[in-house]
Amino acid sequence: DTLGVDEHIWRPRHRGADRAVTAMVDLTRDQHGQLHARLLDVVPGRSGTAYAAWLARQDTQFRAGVKHAALDPFRGYANALRDELPDAVAVLDAFHVVKLGTQVVDEVRRRCQQNTLGRRGHKDDPLYKIRGLLRHGREHLTPTQIARVQAGLAAGDPTDAVAVAWSCYQQLRSAYTATNPATGRQVAEQVLASFPSCPIPEVARLGRTLRAWRTQLLVSAYDLTCCSGYGLMCR
Repeated sequence: DTLGVDEHIWRPRHRGADRAVTAMVDLTRDQHGQLHARLLDVVPGRSGTAYAAWLARQDTQFRAGVKHAALDPFRGYANALRDELPDAVAVLDAFHVVKLGTQVVDEVRRRCQQNTLGRRGHKDDPLYKIRGLLRHGREHLTPTQIARVQAGLAAGDPTDAVAVAWSCYQQLRSAYTATNPATGRQVAEQVLASFPSCPIPEVARLGRTLRAWRTQLLVSAYDLTCCSGYGLMCR
């Protein structure tokens, strides 16, 4: 009863061919709660029109059976769901939400490096050396790796901008790693309340984006059984 949609960029053999495709995935779980994502179809283009046209071609039984629809923060897909599956609950996909947080950390790190060094990061620069670790959840880092992050921030982040961005990223992740749905929703509410007013411009921008998708974000933080099936499309 869960439908996922996502875009994918591929490399066509012929020049001029559309490199973007929209893929639809069945994300319905079995009786044991296990996900066995199944690719349903792929259509050319990344647009709400392409998705809406595909939905319109499906029979009444299929459309009536879709209870949840997972999507990335792309308004075109949301509009297609509104028009073609008005009774389905739209859910903002956790993978894409966390990816937005990762991008913010990368942007702040690069800006900080440029401001302090006057150039892009090099392999021996403190922040550049920990760039990979900054993309991980703190819960996945060993004590040694955490110490490396702290040392890199101390040496290369004089304004604490990267440290704040990383802390915000960890908070965003925690909405999806909470021990229960109620806690996840509470964390998501805190993110929506605090990020838009963050003094770090990149974090504030992310906060405004998430606030525009408030309803879909809160549903996704409360119900982690929905995802877009991104991994299936990248195989």
